[in-house]
Amino acid sequence: MTAANPTADPAGLAPATAAAASAPTPPAAPSGPPAAYPPLKGTALLLGTLSLSLATFMNVLDSSIANVSIPAIAGDLGVSPGQGTWVITSFGVANAISVPLTGWLTQRFGAVRLFTMSVMLFVLTSWLCGFASSLEMLIFFRVLQGLVAGPMIPLSQTLLLASYPKALAGTALALWGVTTLVAPVVGPLLGGWITDNVSWPWIFYINVPVGLLAGALTWGIYRKRETPIRKLPIDTVGLSLLVLWVGALQLMLDKGKELDWFASGEIITMAVVAVVAFAVFLVWELTDKHPVVDLKLFKGRNFTFGALALSVAYALFFGNVVLLPLWLQQWMGYTATSAGMALAPVGVFAILLTPLVGKKVGQWDPRRMATGAFVVFGVVLWMRSQFTVQTDFIHILIPTLLQGAAMAFFFIPLTTLTLSGIAPDRIPAAAGLSNFVRITAGAMGTSIATTLWESRAAMHHAHLTEGLVQGQGVFAQTLDTLTATGLTQLQALAQVNRLIDQQAYTRAANDIFLGSAGLFLLLIGLIWLTRRPTRTTGAGAADAAGAH
Repeated sequence: MTAANPTADPAGLAPATAAAASAPTPPAAPSGPPAAYPPLKGTALLLGTLSLSLATFMNVLDSSIANVSIPAIAGDLGVSPGQGTWVITSFGVANAISVPLTGWLTQRFGAVRLFTMSVMLFVLTSWLCGFASSLEMLIFFRVLQGLVAGPMIPLSQTLLLASYPKALAGTALALWGVTTLVAPVVGPLLGGWITDNVSWPWIFYINVPVGLLAGALTWGIYRKRETPIRKLPIDTVGLSLLVLWVGALQLMLDKGKELDWFASGEIITMAVVAVVAFAVFLVWELTDKHPVVDLKLFKGRNFTFGALALSVAYALFFGNVVLLPLWLQQWMGYTATSAGMALAPVGVFAILLTPLVGKKVGQWDPRRMATGAFVVFGVVLWMRSQFTVQTDFIHILIPTLLQGAAMAFFFIPLTTLTLSGIAPDRIPAAAGLSNFVRITAGAMGTSIATTLWESRAAMHHAHLTEGLVQGQGVFAQTLDTLTATGLTQLQALAQVNRLIDQQAYTRAANDIFLGSAGLFLLLIGLIWLTRRPTRTTGAGAADAAGAH
């Protein structure tokens, strides 16, 4: 449900990002425009801002809109909800893989041309997603959608900032930030309403008119403001190894529970491929002259611990964001619309507090700000761990509302910590690597959360039934009560099993929430292994606020 962005850079070389979650991160403050063009004025500035904002909105919306539709998609395609989550993870992994390519593609094709192509290809792949008649088709098209979506968010920042005078850069960033914060609020509501009242393919079809308008406006306004083009070498071996190990690892996590993990030769093979490809990838990237991923950045203390804290926290956050609507719809009787209403308030405090965080991150200690965010996340998840099958809508809504405050103090300070102390010419590479690790972690967090949920539910189901003896005690009384309402014994047994499953999956969700709360508190230690960035004031503070 979030999109996160790298640092914009003067040549338009900022790496790609993914709209893989509901919590976007604001853009980085650039050191200058992508080319020496004068700022836009009047109608051109208005339409340019509108076109770039529409494209960003569409990208971020498409991430959060699918979360509440997973049960409907899974049911329509004849798969389990657990398999339905592949619709989310496939997009996230593909988007993460596209991150290291954006800088090279921008220099090869130009920022305007690449952005317009990305928008139009996103429209095409969205249309194909809606037409998918099987899970395999939908995942294939979602992978393509993730690959082409990568350049959209960072290039929208780059082009937007080049449209405004330098003195109004803060205004441009604020306009862009509002777009990315409103989309996660609208996404669950719109996705739920479309799923309940039309059909799930339309969560993808709505991208078509929006994307066509955004692409046409962008090309009409910016085609004469293209960035310089030059041919650069690309690390094809490193990229191939990256695709191989990330893909194998994600497939292993997604299919593990179906194939009984390491009892399956297929899972063992994928695990071996992932480990070997990762090892070769590390050696290759550390020795190649033009690595697709600059792993030497991990020599920096702030980058290492900042990226690690950000990525693990994002994996926990995103896994729980996907788990909550699944539980609400499968076991609490919520429709997609009502589940969307339960998720939407997450953006309220995020929208209100993000401008304050952006303004103060250069003055306050970002380690304290991130610590506060992790404490609030811990409290929110602890509150959710107290949910029962009788928990009402209001009590489900309160933690979601509070989570928005944690989101505001989460991305900006942590990304500021991660990128502090890095030379300006390495900022794009550092932002790209940080985003790659974070997005990949988010996809894997989803797979791990849903796998643990089903595993813990099976355990709780066994514990709940081990004391029941058919024909005796409470079990017999329950059956008698149900059969007295007109149910056959077989129907009554199915109803009892459904009630036990409801309790088991609720307790399993509580386990995930409580475990995640504890991990958030433990992650605070990683934050304090980083050094505090140099304090800035005035314009410097504003720039620091954008540097994520």
